[in-house]
Amino acid sequence: MNIAETLNLGCLCRTLDAGRLQQQLETDPSLKGMVSGMTTTHPHLFSQTAVFLDPAIRTVLDQAIAAMERVLALPAYRQYTLQNAPDIARHDFGPAGVFMAYDFHLGADGPRLIEINTNAGGALLNGALARAHRDCCTSMQGLMDASFDLTQLDETFVSMFRSEWSAQRGEQPLRTVLIVDDAPEAQYLAPEFALVRQLLLRHGVTAAVADARELQWKDGALWHPALPAGQPVDLVYNRLTDFSLSEPSHAALRNAYVAGATVVTPHPRAHALYADKRNLITLGDVALLESWGVSAEDRKLLQAIIPRTELVTENHADALWARRRQLFFKPVAGYGAKAAYRGDKLTRGVWSDILAGGFVAQALVPPSERLVDVDGAPTLLKLDLRAYTYRGQVQLLAARTYSGQTTNLRTAGGGFSPVVVVPTASPLANACPAVPVPAPVPAPVAVPLVVPV
Repeated sequence: MNIAETLNLGCLCRTLDAGRLQQQLETDPSLKGMVSGMTTTHPHLFSQTAVFLDPAIRTVLDQAIAAMERVLALPAYRQYTLQNAPDIARHDFGPAGVFMAYDFHLGADGPRLIEINTNAGGALLNGALARAHRDCCTSMQGLMDASFDLTQLDETFVSMFRSEWSAQRGEQPLRTVLIVDDAPEAQYLAPEFALVRQLLLRHGVTAAVADARELQWKDGALWHPALPAGQPVDLVYNRLTDFSLSEPSHAALRNAYVAGATVVTPHPRAHALYADKRNLITLGDVALLESWGVSAEDRKLLQAIIPRTELVTENHADALWARRRQLFFKPVAGYGAKAAYRGDKLTRGVWSDILAGGFVAQALVPPSERLVDVDGAPTLLKLDLRAYTYRGQVQLLAARTYSGQTTNLRTAGGGFSPVVVVPTASPLANACPAVPVPAPVPAPVAVPLVVPV
């Protein structure tokens, strides 16, 4: 085991300073009370424990994301993928899509890609959380991933929005941004909508959070009453899970997008090219990639990083059912682990729904684990890693710790966790050279390595 794995499995270090997290989140009087509100409504959103990562794994993640981005940029890949996508995905106005995310499990043989998301939530929340953990105590100073500067993360995110705008509008000034979802105030990550709004306001952009169903398409522009009178919507930060904008209640947004009258990010094209689960089949098809001229090095890396994925059809239903305990089933256009099933938990009734169409079967990659303190009891939780990216560049790494069949933010002791890439010559290694690691899972021995000040 490397040092990071040893720490994850044997160290009960709680490094979240709640007061500093509040300072990081409530950066404006309009945000006052956010943390106390989330304590009631989102009690398990933030973990008090960081997740440790080996630097070699960090390097593999970068290499894998770069390799996938090279394939995703190929004209042959785009032509192949878009032939099965909705017509709206064929519009290409220039923007790439904000808050892209690659989600990984750490398998026995290294990281494995679980899915790609095009409207991944939590980036601003995780940025604030990482800063709060880092500021906890002297032991954490300098341990956060040095490949990005947490103090400049907000500027990185604002630059991303401006880049999306200029990709479609050139040198025109960005005046207004609307953060949209259906009933945004009722969404689980609604606090982040407020953070995005305040971030953009601080950087001179008029911004508001709004219900997408209240948008109005008239006079060749998109309008919403949340913006000042006479100001149309320049850019939509799109948090809808109606990825093709096909629902009747989103007709105004769809019309504005198709007309190129409003910059929409992320958009239907990004979802079709990146997040449709059938793309995992394509990215793992070595022969197809070779026919497109993908290098042998990239093919080898993708074959190692992407679990075998196949489309569920009636033709091989019996074979899939026989192998179900080694598979995970996901809807093609799914999100947030909705309607996703571990094969060993399947009932015949659910199996009938899966066979009705629109699912892929992915080789099961059990997640790695993190030891946390839950009400005084050492508890092993599952974890996954998320790399937030923009145009192939990793902006931030974060983890989610949880129990249950699928990733969630509702597990006691779990939630979003910052990622600490452990340096080779880490002071943690010297401070804790023999952290006990639980064997097949007797009661783990906890080593309190870092205590909040």
